[in-house]
Amino acid sequence: MRLSSVAALGCLAVPEALAWGGFGHITIAYIASNFVQPQTTDYFQTLLRNDTGDYLANVATWADSVRYMKWAHFTGVFHFIDAKDDPPYNCTVELDRDCKEEGCVVTAIGNYTSQILDPTIPAWLRAQAAKFVVHFVSDIHQPLHDEDVAKGGNGIHVLWEGAELNLHHVWDSSIAEKWVGGVEKRPYAEAKEWAANITGKIQHGEFKAQSKAWLDVLPEGPTAIEGQELSGDYYEKAAPVIELQVARAGFRLAAWLDLIVAALKLEDEL
Repeated sequence: MRLSSVAALGCLAVPEALAWGGFGHITIAYIASNFVQPQTTDYFQTLLRNDTGDYLANVATWADSVRYMKWAHFTGVFHFIDAKDDPPYNCTVELDRDCKEEGCVVTAIGNYTSQILDPTIPAWLRAQAAKFVVHFVSDIHQPLHDEDVAKGGNGIHVLWEGAELNLHHVWDSSIAEKWVGGVEKRPYAEAKEWAANITGKIQHGEFKAQSKAWLDVLPEGPTAIEGQELSGDYYEKAAPVIELQVARAGFRLAAWLDLIVAALKLEDEL
């Protein structure tokens, strides 16, 4: 699978920190589980040693867990790409310009996909690579993980129900959790329910008319919301956009995993 294909995946997403929060990542994994082909399910259940329907959801946040361990510190930069553009007037990602020398989410998806496809790599390392791919394909769909402005929104201070937060956290967790009525500390049940709801919407074509809708949330640029309360009108505009991005991430993750398994099958037949 060529890296150019990975770059194209990144371009399909709308634009340093964790992405989506655990709830979003787990939801995206469940959506992907709902759309992958049966042979893809079989392959990754075997690779990840989990024959339940939670085989992707259970590894969805693993990359966030290990990034703070000494052996995995180098993976921190793989969770994002800092697009040096000028939203909302110019929203572009250029790999040569925006990807750090040590890597970014686009190159990480390419690298770990290549590892899954390499039969000479031990199974435990290919399983580790699969966990990274599941997470990073999710990350690239969080708009603020593809943006350099104020460190992906971490430097934009806002209010959420009276509490001081940054914009990145609000997009990662606060909006999605409010959208579904709140979540537990281990949000697997809520994530599975939201994923089922989104899966139905995808199957009925309810997201087709929402291309580039995220731009409507920041029509005057990101700094216009500095210090503002976002749990009211802003939330009402942003929540459907976040659901759209979660839907895209889950559907595209399924397609990506299907391509991996198809490539492996083709190699076996040659």
